[in-house]
Amino acid sequence: MTVVEIIVFYISKWINNTFLQVPDSVSMMHVHLFGAYFGLALSSRFSEPTPRSEKNASTPKSDLLSMLGTLFLWVFWPSFNSILAEDKNKAIYDTYLALAVSAVTAFTLSVLTTKDGKFRMTHIHSAVLAGGVTVGSAAYSIEYPWIAMILGLLASVTAILGSYCLQRCFNPVLKIHDTSGVHFTFGLPAVLGALAQVILLVIRNWTDLTRVDYLVLLHIGSYFQTISVAVVTGFITGLILNFRLFKTTPVSKYFDDQFYWEAPHLAVGF
Repeated sequence: MTVVEIIVFYISKWINNTFLQVPDSVSMMHVHLFGAYFGLALSSRFSEPTPRSEKNASTPKSDLLSMLGTLFLWVFWPSFNSILAEDKNKAIYDTYLALAVSAVTAFTLSVLTTKDGKFRMTHIHSAVLAGGVTVGSAAYSIEYPWIAMILGLLASVTAILGSYCLQRCFNPVLKIHDTSGVHFTFGLPAVLGALAQVILLVIRNWTDLTRVDYLVLLHIGSYFQTISVAVVTGFITGLILNFRLFKTTPVSKYFDDQFYWEAPHLAVGF
């Protein structure tokens, strides 16, 4: 799966750079779009887990480890967004501003949307990073810090609302098992960033309507090409992985680590 995903993403990126003339700094940020929808399409080809499975839930230890990973990504995300940017300092500042606003928004909305007024780890894991995903797609066109802050706010709101709507309405209909919330953590914020990038591109070049139309068509085409290739190849890869040759994990073993890993603490006499 990983090998196919990397190869196809590189091909998709090459198409955007060569035929659609999208800058490398922009097409590289399509990795969030591609990875999210490739994984979602692939997961739709696997059997759904047993409803209300006891092991299909987070634990205090898993939440703590996830939070450590989120903190690690939060700190190093600006370096990822700025690696191909022409103005690296500007990209770093914009990313930190967006991440800061998305973090504050995540904690605020988490308290306001829960019945007991407590923070939900699901909200924090997803919404805190959403600002970095959105700004990564639109960093090429951001001129002022307040734009990055607004994008961080919108990304966090999108992630938290998506965690409610997608998990309850969208995923069951399409039979998608999105355990880690990839869709509302990376997919939707990346789509928001793509939309913001097109709007900012129009604002920057509104005096030259002919050039604006051309640039908008190229960028919209690149986004649709990325999502389409991701969905189609993810769907096909999922079908291939269901062949007996690959020994697909049975539904009853979805959340049993010892199916693939050695678990000494589960051995007799431990």
